[in-house]
Amino acid sequence: MQNLYDTSAIKKATNLSINSDLLEKTRALNINLSATLEKALKHELAQVKASKWAEDNKTAIKAYNAFTEENGCFGDEYRRF
Repeated sequence: MQNLYDTSAIKKATNLSINSDLLEKTRALNINLSATLEKALKHELAQVKASKWAEDNKTAIKAYNAFTEENGCFGDEYRRF
């Protein structure tokens, strides 16, 4: 499977605006802000890309679903459950 992004790319400093209370509480618990943001962005990127893929392929998915409704799935005659 193709990676969502280049995990070996260099880190780049950036400025963010974050709720001050949220920032204070996460720092008090020694939560790594960079790692947490990267994890959240990776999750969001995966969701957006999956949604885009589904939208881009909705015609093919609809055609496949119609085909399987009419003809069944390959191997149905061998299924034991």
